[in-house]
Amino acid sequence: MSLSDHRIRGRSGLRVTPLTLGTMMLGAAGNPDHDDAIRIVHQALDAGVNVVDTADVYSRGESETIVGKALAGGRRERVILATKAYRPMSEDPNHQGGSRRWIVQAVEASLRRLRTDWIDLFQIHRLDRHTDLDETLGALSDLVAAGKIRSIGSSTFPAEWLVEAQWVAERRGRERLVSEQPPYSLLAREVEKDVLPTARRHGIGILPYSPLGGGWLTGRGRAIAESRRGARFPHLYDLSLPVNQRKYAAVERLQALADEAGISLIHLALAFVIRHPAVTSAIIGPRTSAQLESQLGAADVALSDDVLDRIDEIVPPGTTINPADRGYDNPALSPAARRRPAGGER
Repeated sequence: MSLSDHRIRGRSGLRVTPLTLGTMMLGAAGNPDHDDAIRIVHQALDAGVNVVDTADVYSRGESETIVGKALAGGRRERVILATKAYRPMSEDPNHQGGSRRWIVQAVEASLRRLRTDWIDLFQIHRLDRHTDLDETLGALSDLVAAGKIRSIGSSTFPAEWLVEAQWVAERRGRERLVSEQPPYSLLAREVEKDVLPTARRHGIGILPYSPLGGGWLTGRGRAIAESRRGARFPHLYDLSLPVNQRKYAAVERLQALADEAGISLIHLALAFVIRHPAVTSAIIGPRTSAQLESQLGAADVALSDDVLDRIDEIVPPGTTINPADRGYDNPALSPAARRRPAGGER
């Protein structure tokens, strides 16, 4: 396998490279230098990557603006361009979610920032539990019919909602989801239990995000844990927490395995994710050109069954060491959903 190899994404017929360029770190949230960020996009495309993934909420539209500038001058035609909407974009309570009103507005705004007439893959960034799924799929289906988007996907949808979306599409004549973006890495394998097999069963392509575990699998895990990012997200990085101590211990064992195999920890982590038969393309999110260069070669790495078995010993299949890395929430487990009101009917 290499970047010159292409996989079909779900049942969409689109052929994509095993690595996707994610652009969350391009803009104020990571690399604010637009010229440098554009060079990173060009570097990825020149290396053979043919999918670019962004979202309206990344630096409040700045990432989409950078991508739009990077794809100008004839590059747009050769790129499968993906973006997302759901997260709040202003103080207006209606500038978020999965309502028809917001989805239509969000698509129009993304088209302007991306400087394009169409979006190849438009994804619902999170499940909107306050909006009928048919409302969202109906709006997206109309936008497909209008030629403004070509296909639709989801991000961090639980398995049961992937099935629900397929059911709504069939029953109501809506567009079907062709892709799902879940968190998936050596340290966060819970989606192997249900999301990945469900997606395979329904012909949904998988584009995992955070395959490097939020930086833990870059070889700089401790430095990141002690950085400003670590201070902002202590539940994910604070090494005084037992769950993160277990995660760090797993990283040390994985680093030793990578050293023994003669590859970098980054390549071990990425090659593991793209090896799964349900995975179409793993999303990498470099902030610098050097970070991108360190990740691109992972597509050429083949992991032996022995190495995969050793990985399973360190982090068993279906296991997520820190529950905070799951990305999924289940309101059915909240106290309000599990307990009847005091004195209520039984």
